[in-house]
Amino acid sequence: MSQSLELLLIQFLMPDNDARRQAEEQIKRLAKDPQVIPALIHHLRTAKTPNVRQLSAVLLRKKITGHWAKLSSQIRQLVKSSLIESITIEHSPLVRRASANVVSIIAKYAVPAGEWPDLLPFLFQCSQSAQEDHREVALILFSSLTETIGNTFQAHFTDLQSLLLKCLQDETSTRVRVAALKAVGSFLEFTHDGAELVRFREFIPSILNVSRQCLANGEEDVAAIAFEIFDELIESPAPLGDSVRSIVQFSLEVCSSQNLESNTRHQAIQIISWLAKYKSSSLKKHKLVIPILQVMCPLLAEATEGVELDDLAADRAAAEVIDTMAINLPKLVFPPVLEFASLSSQNPEITSHYEIVLPCILNALEDVSDEVKEKSYYALAAFCDNMGEEILPFLDPLMGRLLTALQNSSRNLQETCMSAIGSVATAAEQAFVPYAERVLELMKIFMVLTNDEDLCSRARATELVGIVAMAVGRMRVEPILPPFIEAAISGFSLEFSELREYTHGFFSNIAEIMDDGFAQYLPHVVPLAFSSCNLDDGSAVDIDESDGDENVNGFGGVSSDDDVHDEQRVRNISIRTGVLDEKAAATQAIGLFALHAKSSYAPYLEESLKILIKHSGYFHEDVRLQAVVALKHMLTVAQAVYQNHNEGPAKTREVLDTVMRICIKTMTEDDDKEVVAQACQNVVDIVKDCGYIAIEPYMDQLVAATLLLLQEKSACQQAESESDDDEDASHDEVLMDAVSDLLPAYAKCMGSHFGPVFPKLFEPLMKFAKASRPPQDRTMVVACLAEVAQEMGAPIASYVDGLMPLVLKELASAEATNRRNAAFCVGELCKNGGESTLKQRYYGEILRGLHPLFGEAEPDDAVRDNAAGAVARMIMVRPDCIPLNQVLPVFLKVLPLKEDREESLTVYGCICNLVLSSNPQILSLVPELVNLVAQVVVSPAETPEVKALVGRLFSHLISLYGHQMQPILSNLSPAHANALAAFAPKS
Repeated sequence: MSQSLELLLIQFLMPDNDARRQAEEQIKRLAKDPQVIPALIHHLRTAKTPNVRQLSAVLLRKKITGHWAKLSSQIRQLVKSSLIESITIEHSPLVRRASANVVSIIAKYAVPAGEWPDLLPFLFQCSQSAQEDHREVALILFSSLTETIGNTFQAHFTDLQSLLLKCLQDETSTRVRVAALKAVGSFLEFTHDGAELVRFREFIPSILNVSRQCLANGEEDVAAIAFEIFDELIESPAPLGDSVRSIVQFSLEVCSSQNLESNTRHQAIQIISWLAKYKSSSLKKHKLVIPILQVMCPLLAEATEGVELDDLAADRAAAEVIDTMAINLPKLVFPPVLEFASLSSQNPEITSHYEIVLPCILNALEDVSDEVKEKSYYALAAFCDNMGEEILPFLDPLMGRLLTALQNSSRNLQETCMSAIGSVATAAEQAFVPYAERVLELMKIFMVLTNDEDLCSRARATELVGIVAMAVGRMRVEPILPPFIEAAISGFSLEFSELREYTHGFFSNIAEIMDDGFAQYLPHVVPLAFSSCNLDDGSAVDIDESDGDENVNGFGGVSSDDDVHDEQRVRNISIRTGVLDEKAAATQAIGLFALHAKSSYAPYLEESLKILIKHSGYFHEDVRLQAVVALKHMLTVAQAVYQNHNEGPAKTREVLDTVMRICIKTMTEDDDKEVVAQACQNVVDIVKDCGYIAIEPYMDQLVAATLLLLQEKSACQQAESESDDDEDASHDEVLMDAVSDLLPAYAKCMGSHFGPVFPKLFEPLMKFAKASRPPQDRTMVVACLAEVAQEMGAPIASYVDGLMPLVLKELASAEATNRRNAAFCVGELCKNGGESTLKQRYYGEILRGLHPLFGEAEPDDAVRDNAAGAVARMIMVRPDCIPLNQVLPVFLKVLPLKEDREESLTVYGCICNLVLSSNPQILSLVPELVNLVAQVVVSPAETPEVKALVGRLFSHLISLYGHQMQPILSNLSPAHANALAAFAPKS
């Protein structure tokens, strides 16, 4: 085999494509034989050219996993010794690195089995060698080994820390310093223990020293590695301590340096953004907000000439930082930002930050500088994104200036102006009606432009028409819609991807406002969406630097026996970005067309399913996400189309099978958390819509997938962490919130039958409730358990003793959301927990835990509402266990409910039951009751059902006390008295 394999390796490296393909096929066949391993080892050590040696190592890495167990101990020893020899003697850096990658794979199996005891001593020895090459490759191996045998390093953590610090300070070799930085990054990714993460703070001064030296020498790529390390530290739950000052100072130095590459500056700005997002309290504590803004605000006005990618422009990145800081630290951010933004020293008297910002922007819109105008459009769009009716006092002057600018500006300014108008329309909603006609008339002009340089403006105009239509509604838009639809469709002939992308978004918006009225346009727009979905995207894989051997040779055809390991090495997958965005927009459009056109979408259902099945496995998460969303809508269409069909049940089941199969596969195998979260949400919706009979065949798979997610062992969770430590907190909050929604959905459709299933999921769920977990984890568990108790009913009783300590502790949480969910949960446990909850000690503890939530010290109305709901449930279950004479006055004092109207029926139903049963304690509080009823019946937030309920209560009081009620009623306001009169018994 050895001789024939050598010829094939040489043939594969030839420039002739046919020869390469033939060689690849024969190599695939030979690679099935375990004897390929010693043959490849032979060529790794003896081949004359580095390319062949490198290719041998690449193939070894791909095939070693499948064959390792079949090799004799002698061959295994040969492989290990040959690889060590290659690392220490080989002259080619690419071959050394390729050999190191093979070592990493073998170590995954050999080290835990005790078959390679001399590997780590060799690496420590190598890392201290006088030869630069040896030190570098040792550090590279330490990096890659964290992915495979990271647990082995835990016992050597202190020694490794000293080694890495020493290598970071290596003054003789840039390569060693770079490798040390990468190794630090690898260990950070592997390390999830809080105490160990804190120890990495000691590395920051050395990392900063190396980075500053390299920036001074023009080695900016090293600084980028430092930012990757900071990124890991920032996203971890471990505190940064005083190190945050050094990181911020360095990042501000870099992003302020206009002589550096835009990419380097962008990464520095991104670090500030992550700090604002994940460590905002540290920025506040160390008084870093003002220094950051003093750098970020001037960057907003920095010219962007020469920056090829807008996303890397310093001004745009700085705007994102300020936006993130404004969300997390609004009171500290707005004053200095507004001071910078103000064009006049005369600021108006303010009551909120909008009243400062918008006058500043109004002034800026009339600035003589186009650059200032452009920045003002961006600022306006950013602020309006988070506004509603607050914009109304400024609407007329804003639109006056924007409409003038739209007609008298350059194309570039017109585009940003359209974005600003879109944000204003979204905020203003129906109040935008007086301006809609003028805006839409102007958009007609843009939507017929055909010159290449005008197509971006046409795309923005198309988008804006859809946004305006959403703001003002179907009734006003439908009569004038046909010419806009026609212009949008004609744009597809111009072969401009961005225009097609925005047009799919436009059609999606029109479908949403037209609902079933959109059916008339389906024959025209659905084929366009299909066409975009089926475009060739021109994707290409970019392999990580340490696997440069594969990328250089283009050897992608031989499959790997260690796919997961290989996937971790793919740095990114590049694609013509416009086509990617177009595909995502078209995929989203298909789903929305189906959702709103309903049964009229029937002719397109089969083809849509084919596309969505394909896109659910697409390489980029944006497209997969839209495909998963759209699949749920296809199921809705199938149910509508086939409900009166002879073969309806079978056809609907076929679609349901497809959707459920993809959702379950996505839950366990997709590597993107947002996509997995959406699949979970699909399952929640389908379970609720279809019921247990339809879902029963999938329950075993669903429970298994849910268990895997709760255990943090799904593919999307493994992408971040290979640790099995149950204290590991590296999961995504959005994902786990979606996962936790699954359990109540199962309980709702299964009822008490969920009882036997719940134990499988209970313990993994409770892992997130440990004291070491962040507050959002614990409240996720409590909220989930509350809803499970609500839906499952009596079987929750066996869990009460285990849950009550957690829930009682959460009632005293510093986080309002935690207190609110705990109050809801304790009420549901009392309602459904049976005798186990009704022990006097629990009721006493619960009341003591709830009492602070009724006082003035509780700042959150929703918490108080849920506390009232909990007390109401306790009273309804066992009023004899409640000291009503003490509880009812406190209970009534916090009513009516202020925010959580979902508690209305429970709270007011409890009071009504007490009154109708003539409970003496409640009847001693008639004046308070009458005042409460009056407030409820006039509240626009309460439903007719709730008002009728309290009306019966009032009517019963009148029947009991008659004219004795008159003094109480005479003290009411006329509005309250008139509202109650409708519920008084007719004489």
